[in-house]
Amino acid sequence: MRRIKVLPEALINKIAAGEVVERPASVVKELAENSIDAGATTVRVKLGQGGLSAICVTDDGLGMSRDDALTALQRHATSKLDSVEGLFHILTKGFRGEALPAIASVSRFSLVTRAPDAKVGTRVSVEGGSAPVLEEAPAAGGTRIDVDDLFFNTPARRKFMKRDATELVHSQEALLRLALAHPEVGFFLEHEGRALFSSPACPQDPTERIAAALGPEVHPHLLKVDERRLGVHVTGWVASPEFTLPNARGLYTFVNHRYVRDRGLNFAVQRAYQEQLPPGRQPVAVLFIELDPAAVDVNVHPQKLEVRFVDGRGVQEAVLAGVSRALKSAPWLNRDQPQPSALDGAYYAQAVDRFLARAQTNTTFFEPQAGSTGAGAGSLGFGQARPGINQAPPPGYFSALRFIGELGARFWVCEAPGGTLVVIDPRAARERVTLHQLGERLRQGTLDSNQGGLFSATVELGAEALQQLVAATGALARLGLDVEPFGVGAVAVKALPIEASPADLPALLAELLSALSEGDQQALQVLAAHAAPPVARQVTHAEASALLAQLDEADFERPCRHGTVVVHELTLLELLQRAEN
Repeated sequence: MRRIKVLPEALINKIAAGEVVERPASVVKELAENSIDAGATTVRVKLGQGGLSAICVTDDGLGMSRDDALTALQRHATSKLDSVEGLFHILTKGFRGEALPAIASVSRFSLVTRAPDAKVGTRVSVEGGSAPVLEEAPAAGGTRIDVDDLFFNTPARRKFMKRDATELVHSQEALLRLALAHPEVGFFLEHEGRALFSSPACPQDPTERIAAALGPEVHPHLLKVDERRLGVHVTGWVASPEFTLPNARGLYTFVNHRYVRDRGLNFAVQRAYQEQLPPGRQPVAVLFIELDPAAVDVNVHPQKLEVRFVDGRGVQEAVLAGVSRALKSAPWLNRDQPQPSALDGAYYAQAVDRFLARAQTNTTFFEPQAGSTGAGAGSLGFGQARPGINQAPPPGYFSALRFIGELGARFWVCEAPGGTLVVIDPRAARERVTLHQLGERLRQGTLDSNQGGLFSATVELGAEALQQLVAATGALARLGLDVEPFGVGAVAVKALPIEASPADLPALLAELLSALSEGDQQALQVLAAHAAPPVARQVTHAEASALLAQLDEADFERPCRHGTVVVHELTLLELLQRAEN
């Protein structure tokens, strides 16, 4: 039986139509929403050039029959709405039937799907709005849609697209909103073959999804919200006033699991925080407002990002009450004694804007853990959803640290904005910076020595090692080492890369000869490890700050011998809780 039907003209005229496809993010949003409406438990999105050259959305949902697949490409064809009354009881993501034909009209479009009871699948191809071409396809379950060369036939629209990195950020944000709204669905995002976001379904603990989406650093600060009043149920999580942002990018509000931008809802959240946040700071919240579909109109914006409430004031009051109640139950407000003045300042310090970078820069999200396969995989425990700070620190993290002093002539003690205590291993920090510098110079072809004529040393070697070293002279020169035989059983080291240390040349050469057989990257690790002394020398505050700033430029994806730069982190909230216990 056909499920997808073209809406009657009278109903079409009541729909708030508009431009559906504005940029690649619009396509990602519409197609992923269709997957959710189809009952998918896993949604996989692959992008090329930020989505401009390729978008592929695959799901394990219900799938479509041959007739439905063809009908779905007609304007205002949908299975989610069949009457005017239905406009006031909408719980699905889509309902207008505009997305697929609009997307197919400005791209090279291909849809492969199979109904659950069909023996073969169906492929429908459309190029720039031309007549669809139907053919049989392999009987894979669910639906896969490929959208290639977006706006290829509308160059005027294509030229208004931003850089690939900017479009990618918008697409990430579109998928992130759906992922936050539906923790029961696994979401995976790739760009140019590289995993950017990976979050298996976690319906039992939605905070796992928040940690995966906004960053694990927010997890210790989350407070649960649960408020019922006058037909409105507000649930979700808010972050403590210690964890704030300079703008409202951390405010996510969902109405019946649909992301919306509503000034009234945002104001209600901000009002609940007004006595606890300093000027210029904004709270972090992920809130879900559930109410009778008849009490909210979602048919007021082409992108479905705005809604109209029958009782807007009542909804705002419920949000205000829920957030206020959550904040009042927080441990930092349940004190018999007033806060010491030293701690007052820490509460109002700028928080580390770690997860804000995903919306401001080309943030790299992370690959799934080995063995996780989406719908069939178990929920990851906290701390496994994304790599730790030593694998992928947020941009600007180290520059924001304030160097306090040294501990045991071995570690650096620093304070992060918001009062977090951070212990740094300066040896690992120097090694990481050196490895990055060496790698960049090798990539640019400039990894030659500038110590020529200023440095020379003789190293005695065995006959076998000497023979290996002579054979590797060219490879060593590529790494900035000028080495040549010197008499019997010895070599003269006439130059080293400026980053390398000549402290233990015999050990350095021996390890380099072994590492070269595994490639240049292994050799760079050896050079970087020898450049960082095991015991940290005393440094000035300016020197420490300079090294921390260099860490923000380092590539933490390169394997490093001593990769633990951040030895320990302890938030102010944790310290206060320990003091109370």
